[in-house]
Amino acid sequence: MDSIRIIGGKRLSGEIHISGAKNSALTLLPCALLTEQKLTLGNLPRLADVDSFGHLLNELGVSTKVSGARKGDGPKRRMTLEARDIASTTAPYDMVRKMRASILVLGPMLARMGEATVSLPGGCAIGDRPIDLHLKALEAMGATIEIAAGFVKASAPGGRIAGGDYSFPVVSVGATENAVMAAVLAKGTSQLFNAAREPEIVDLCNLLVAMGAKIDGIGSSHLTIHGVEALGGADYDVMPDRIEAGSYACAAGITGGSVELVGAKADDMLAITNALAAAGLMIEMTGRGIKVTADRPLKPLAISTAPYPGFPTDMQAQFMAMLCVAEGQSFLEETIFENRYMHVPELRRMGAEIEVHGRSAIVKGGAKLTGAKVMATDLRASMSLILAGLAAEGETEVMRVYHLDRGYERLEDKLGAVGATIERIGGG
Repeated sequence: MDSIRIIGGKRLSGEIHISGAKNSALTLLPCALLTEQKLTLGNLPRLADVDSFGHLLNELGVSTKVSGARKGDGPKRRMTLEARDIASTTAPYDMVRKMRASILVLGPMLARMGEATVSLPGGCAIGDRPIDLHLKALEAMGATIEIAAGFVKASAPGGRIAGGDYSFPVVSVGATENAVMAAVLAKGTSQLFNAAREPEIVDLCNLLVAMGAKIDGIGSSHLTIHGVEALGGADYDVMPDRIEAGSYACAAGITGGSVELVGAKADDMLAITNALAAAGLMIEMTGRGIKVTADRPLKPLAISTAPYPGFPTDMQAQFMAMLCVAEGQSFLEETIFENRYMHVPELRRMGAEIEVHGRSAIVKGGAKLTGAKVMATDLRASMSLILAGLAAEGETEVMRVYHLDRGYERLEDKLGAVGATIERIGGG
């Protein structure tokens, strides 16, 4: 099993090219199920989750062809998908268990084929993420839902869902995505109230419109989707990854460095850049992206995660690592997932002073971080350990980096190019 070794204490300086967004790519890929025509997605990140989703689509009868660079910052990776014939409407457990995002095939298969059977996703390390809101939204649109033997079976009377209105009791990104993809081919009009507003959902809606969908209210919490008879193909680029950009911004902060995030889109990450600025980092919008410079001691922060446009839960662990070296005491509150502090014991092994009280954490800044062998527990927790290692004295080895490979493309190459001493060690 691979690990990543870091010799800390190097100030990062240079530029990092931001990849296509993982969370967007995993939402755009299932759109191929909605049409017989070809869908080409550009700026597609080379990640384990993207590859796994491609394999799932292959199982369902979608052909995939990949082109473009696999390494370096040359031609961007592109995937052309074609679902002329759906070979199966069942997403099996052995595929779905690898990635919770697999549930996103439910809506588009139901919309196109009138039925879909998807294994219930397994548990998640960062907390319980039930799919009840996905199912209730589909039921509101006229679908019949059955759960038996670990599978969800959705069907549309007459082979096509009618459409309908649903108000989400709490904001849910995945449920909004599934509902939108189901509604675009419905007989009638659907309205989604209290819908998630994340940039990745805007990206999804923009792709669907490019394919011929009719969606009003894009970017708002009230989406109106007018069902159409059929969708066509499209050629569409995945948005830049705002979480990757934020993570590397924290790398600049924790090392006292200066990094230009080439391709980062400032409008999508205002909560992140505002927090970085509040911590004392200088944020500069350039013609190519965002430049982040730490030219003074970091200040403590009070952060509470929230649905977009609030501070993203996917950035909580990275900010926690950075705040370990700030001057003063920081307060973090995790409101989205109930078990997203699993990186704390590992950060403590490196000298961090962090107290956890339920969903709140107090970070006592000014810690002198020292290298250690640490264990990654989930994707964003992994990045927090990488960040701590960049600032720590001595050698840090981060184990279980397969978590990192799910969401960070060529991480060691990108950090190495801006001055980090970092390498991947093969586990044999």
